[in-house]
Amino acid sequence: MADLRAAPGASVDPAGPGAPAPSATTPTRPPRRRPGLGHRSALRPWLLLGPALVVLGVLLLWPLVRVVLLSLQDYGLRQIASGESNWIGLQNYADILGDSYLWTVVLPNTVLFALACVVLTVVLGTAVALFLNTLGPVWRGVGATAIMVAWAVPAITGTYVWIWIFDPLNGLVASVLEGVGAIEPGTVNWFTERLSFYAIATLNVVHHGFPFVAITVLAGLMTIPHELHEAAKVDGASAWRRFWSITAPILRPVFAVVTILSTIWDFKVFTQIYLMPGGNGGNKDVFNLGVWSYIESFAQGKYGMGSAIAVLLTLILLGITLVYMRTLFKEEEL
Repeated sequence: MADLRAAPGASVDPAGPGAPAPSATTPTRPPRRRPGLGHRSALRPWLLLGPALVVLGVLLLWPLVRVVLLSLQDYGLRQIASGESNWIGLQNYADILGDSYLWTVVLPNTVLFALACVVLTVVLGTAVALFLNTLGPVWRGVGATAIMVAWAVPAITGTYVWIWIFDPLNGLVASVLEGVGAIEPGTVNWFTERLSFYAIATLNVVHHGFPFVAITVLAGLMTIPHELHEAAKVDGASAWRRFWSITAPILRPVFAVVTILSTIWDFKVFTQIYLMPGGNGGNKDVFNLGVWSYIESFAQGKYGMGSAIAVLLTLILLGITLVYMRTLFKEEEL
């Protein structure tokens, strides 16, 4: 009979004698997932986002729904006092789209003004970014800080500064032109004419918006390897050629973002127009969609009509936003 006692220091096989040794390549069984664990993992992000989504729904979605409902009514001061609703369907939209004032004054003011501001803002911001990129780190920081002051100034303050500059009686421009004998004192009012009014508003908006473009483009320029421009210089490429062949293609996503964002901002400009002389209702030739909606609602008491104008402006901005999002997704795919 064999002695089953193990010798001192020898290991005992728990499987018993004669059992096959476990292979190193034998697959191990994965641990079992508890029922419902995957469902809870998928639900956890929504639980975290839930409070924020509720707040956004209350602060953004309900006011938007309320504006759409008002746009379907003939809603004025009488309805505010009585609390009644006077549903008229799409009549407000039909009146707006059938009004020649929309097509000859308001829409051209909105679209052409936004396009001019976007082009000038992007061009000036890019030029400033290219200049800052040629400076050393210290002066680049000083220059970037200086131009950011224009962006930090509130739109109300900046608008009143430009109003003072072009004041017909005591403004800086009038004083200079009067000093050189170009105009007679108090004979020229740049705020009464539609073209000059929007020229001043364009200067105001571009002055306030170009720092964002400059800093954003500068950040993109600093990511371009210097070796690319050095090689182009050796090949004899001019500065203009280097910009279009090297800088512009690399910064195409940056230019797309700043252009679309500037378009969204400039389409809904309100403060710079409303605060200028005549923009608050005295001169109907200078209204854009935002100011027209405000005047119809709060100055004329036609809240239904003003809401319909606001919905049209929102639809335009939503279209631009969709283009912006589509551009971002395309750049991510690249």
